[in-house]
Amino acid sequence: MNFYIVIPAHNEQDFIHLTLNSLVSQTLQPKRLVIVNDNSTDNTEGIVNSYIENHNWISIVNSASSKKHIPGAKIVNAFYKGFDTLDDDYDIICKFDADLIFPDNYLETLAYHFKSNQKLGMAAGFCYIKKNKKWVIEGLTNTDHIRGGLKAYTKTCFAQIGQLKPSMGWDTIDELLAKYYSFELLTDHSLQVKHLKPTGKNYNRNASKHLQGEAFYKMRLGFILSFLAALKLAFKKKSLLLFIDYNLGYLNALITKTKPIVTKSQGRFIRQLRWKGIFKKVFKS
Repeated sequence: MNFYIVIPAHNEQDFIHLTLNSLVSQTLQPKRLVIVNDNSTDNTEGIVNSYIENHNWISIVNSASSKKHIPGAKIVNAFYKGFDTLDDDYDIICKFDADLIFPDNYLETLAYHFKSNQKLGMAAGFCYIKKNKKWVIEGLTNTDHIRGGLKAYTKTCFAQIGQLKPSMGWDTIDELLAKYYSFELLTDHSLQVKHLKPTGKNYNRNASKHLQGEAFYKMRLGFILSFLAALKLAFKKKSLLLFIDYNLGYLNALITKTKPIVTKSQGRFIRQLRWKGIFKKVFKS
């Protein structure tokens, strides 16, 4: 299978060589790999260029975006700076982060999963972080969620979901839309990816504090589900302030009539899916 990979990178000189080492060492190498050097002020570009010299399937795109490191649209827009340089000769398109170490059989294993199940639209492994000298699973989300730094889509699934949405929460919306179009998702516990930098460590809080709540509105969750989602996320991150920020973000999007990024039909499906998940957990406990 032809794997195309796009990696947005902002000031990743301490990590990107480890990510690239793990990708050039794959038992099934990608056909194309594009690094989007997104407004880096360090030696990210120089490190990438050293790999381009030895691997003609690696390329770089230099992008001058905002200096603020924020989640959501900035990351997706950077992804598209790289994606737009690629041709259409791929089976799987991946959006990876620049601070990961992949096991050497990562792409080969994904290819096996995709070939084995024609309904499979997205697949990935799990992120592990180092704590007390041990690599442990980074438990920020449910185990059936594919993290934003590990996205791999079939060409058909990627097209059906309308590609990636330039919004905070894009890495949840893509999964919900994949399910809407009857694709299956898979997370493989055997694929342990080392995550070298904690999620959100360098995000600019003032620039991004309301984006999560805005994303809830954009995916048409409605107030009650948004409130519950904000409560869950804030509890996981142990922050009352985040809970307030998320709800303010939702209310601001409501007042300003921010345009949703899913259709009414898709929004209805998303709400039904979320309520089904909540009832399942309540009655299971």
